[in-house]
Amino acid sequence: MAYILENDVLRLECTQKAGEMLHLVKKSTGRETLYQGDQGWSGRNPSLFPMVGNTYTKDYEIEGKKYAMKNHGLIRYANLNGETCEDGIVFSLDANEETLAQYPFNFHYEIGYKLDGNKVLVNYHIKNNDTKDMPFGFGLHPAFKLDDEFSTYTLEFEKEENTEQLLFDPSYEKNVEYQNVTFKEWKLSREDVKKYATIIYRGLKSNYVTLKHGNEDIVRVSIEGYPYLALWTHDSESDFLCIEPWYSHGDFEKETPDFYHREGTIVLKPNEEWTCSYWIEVV
Repeated sequence: MAYILENDVLRLECTQKAGEMLHLVKKSTGRETLYQGDQGWSGRNPSLFPMVGNTYTKDYEIEGKKYAMKNHGLIRYANLNGETCEDGIVFSLDANEETLAQYPFNFHYEIGYKLDGNKVLVNYHIKNNDTKDMPFGFGLHPAFKLDDEFSTYTLEFEKEENTEQLLFDPSYEKNVEYQNVTFKEWKLSREDVKKYATIIYRGLKSNYVTLKHGNEDIVRVSIEGYPYLALWTHDSESDFLCIEPWYSHGDFEKETPDFYHREGTIVLKPNEEWTCSYWIEVV
């Protein structure tokens, strides 16, 4: 079943599968904003909970018992319950037998979508319904369609950045390093993505980034409040860019820290709730 929101500017279609956006179309041009999962990478815009990436060992331990999840956690593989409200769509998932076998916590998870002019507002709500503290990682992974060669686009940051880039070795043979970098924009480069595997910045000042084609603004994505920003595309000749605000990240070294103490982990006490949000502006 498709869940649809429309206003004078945009048409948004979502699905119960992972609570994802399927289509985001600007009505005046008919242009599709979102990557369609049809080139190299089968994903679209998954939400990453309760883990971004994975552990080095591909499993982890809670109270002496080992558990394992697929890459990027549970939500991207689940069918969520969908509900159309007066001004939006809400998808939700409560812990069940399948999730508890991978992540032993009783959680409630929601993704909400609303339209505001040429913006999609996306809100997340997570609650710990368990009797013990619940640790989790969280991140976003939206992919945006490119209509021309990858290298003809630029990602412009709201502010001049003097920040850190996380450098990791996909083979785990070297330890993670943080390199100081200064920039205002990134000219999209497959060579850069191949060199770094994923471009990851920590501690950005910008509240949003703008994807540009020449002098034309295509889409803006808010990153305010997120400690990390990752930029990625598939290593095939795929015409899309993932702009990924993260709270946490996977293991980049040969160790798997305790889940409660992983970098960027959020810990909710019983009955505590946590929210965050971001927006996508179609220009």
